[in-house]
Amino acid sequence: MSKILTAYFSASGVTADAANKIAAAAGGDIYEIRPKVPYTKADLNWMDKNSRSSVEMKDKAFRPDIADKNAAAENYDTILLGFPIWWYTAPTIINTFLESYDFSGKRIVLFATSGSSGFESSLSDLKKSAPEAQFEEGVVVHSNKNKDFWENWVKSLKL
Repeated sequence: MSKILTAYFSASGVTADAANKIAAAAGGDIYEIRPKVPYTKADLNWMDKNSRSSVEMKDKAFRPDIADKNAAAENYDTILLGFPIWWYTAPTIINTFLESYDFSGKRIVLFATSGSSGFESSLSDLKKSAPEAQFEEGVVVHSNKNKDFWENWVKSLKL
């Protein structure tokens, strides 16, 4: 059995809820990817083209600073990586996380939360930040899922 880390970024708590259920089902550790400067409600207003999140997502090279780099990714074989879908992809803070560690040879399974969209370009966008990792699209959920859903998903991964 591999050593498992559930790492996630959550702006509103929805992805955090999923990550906690996944970590409990997987039996591994959990790590929250936190921005050095937390997002405010105004920052997350996707309808405002000048909001912080809108500006960041327009620039694919932008990398928001993360609060700490204590994930100890080198100690894990499998990383279950979660995030909300923003503008049809992963938030750029996920790229910051991936570029902060050496994920060579690691299995990274994605999970995401979204109002309606799927992974879209997330996989291809994230592979650029950790090209030596083995990425897998996992699941995108569009509503709150119960513990059984996540336990069944984790079992399907054959960790």
